[in-house]
Amino acid sequence: MVEADPFRPVDDTARGLARDLIGGATYGSLATLQPGKAAPSVSRIALATDEAGRPITLISTLADHTRALHANPACALLIGEPGETGDPLTHPRLTLHAEARFVARDSSEHGHLRARYLALRPKAKLYVDFTDFGFVRFEISEALLNGGFGKAWRLASADLMPDQRTT
Repeated sequence: MVEADPFRPVDDTARGLARDLIGGATYGSLATLQPGKAAPSVSRIALATDEAGRPITLISTLADHTRALHANPACALLIGEPGETGDPLTHPRLTLHAEARFVARDSSEHGHLRARYLALRPKAKLYVDFTDFGFVRFEISEALLNGGFGKAWRLASADLMPDQRTT
């Protein structure tokens, strides 16, 4: 028996929806593997984007998920919130398969991310400079977009970046 491919061909609608979900996400569910175990763990983290539209977070070294990412940077993020009405499964959500890249505090990149993050998440001013907090950029390898029942796409990382064409 031949299995049908559940994914639609990627189009501008899918790309736009995925970019909107990333750009509008204030938090997400982060899946990591527990160090020394084959067991996954999921945490809720705050999210923002860098200037290129890639997801970033500010996390503490005290968190279990930070230790897990140092041990194995492979992770997944789930973003998208159910609407206030209707079946939660009819609302769009996006799974990002990624590698976590820690940003050195003494790098110029850290300064740029700090300014951007605070512009998007001003309440983080309370803890952004605590020594146990640092920035992580998620380098996406692929994404699975579920736009509601019967609307699924598998996207490449390039599909998630803003259009680079000039007119």
